[in-house]
Amino acid sequence: MHSPANARRLEVDPNNTEHSAIANSQYLTFFMAGEEYGVDILCVQEIRGWENVTPLPNSPAHIKGVINLRGTIVPIVDLRRCFGLAAIEYSPVTVVIVLKIKTESGNRIVGIVVDAVSDVYSVAEADMRRVPDLGGLDTQFVRALVTVNERMVILLNIEPLISMDGMANVSDLREQIDIIKQRV
Repeated sequence: MHSPANARRLEVDPNNTEHSAIANSQYLTFFMAGEEYGVDILCVQEIRGWENVTPLPNSPAHIKGVINLRGTIVPIVDLRRCFGLAAIEYSPVTVVIVLKIKTESGNRIVGIVVDAVSDVYSVAEADMRRVPDLGGLDTQFVRALVTVNERMVILLNIEPLISMDGMANVSDLREQIDIIKQRV
């Protein structure tokens, strides 16, 4: 597990609003292909081990299928596919992060398959770096970059990434992230 240079590790209960006055944001981080990514902890509903899904006919390649989560049908998205990464065999550390995302049409629940969960970081806004101008490349899926022990963590803007409209635009996200890392 890594700890940000200017951040501290927290055990976070996203339902606890007692610490809402703190100027830091918390991010659940996870690994895919050796890179560390983060999502806003307030979007995380739960973390589950990988389980088989029910495939849906004619669904896009990045949709693994659906699961029944206590009566709610939840689509499961393979972020490796979205990011253009090679498929891997799922292991005991492969997890599904179930996210609850606020959209214009209401809340949406979706699961994302990731290689492994890393940690929860508390990151100050001042430590976040904007994505550099990439000359027309679409960077709406990356909220910010933050350095963690001399390692870059990519904080994702999960709302447009998981929206049905956004899903069509993520096929070249891996290339965009590589370009971002080269320019930082």
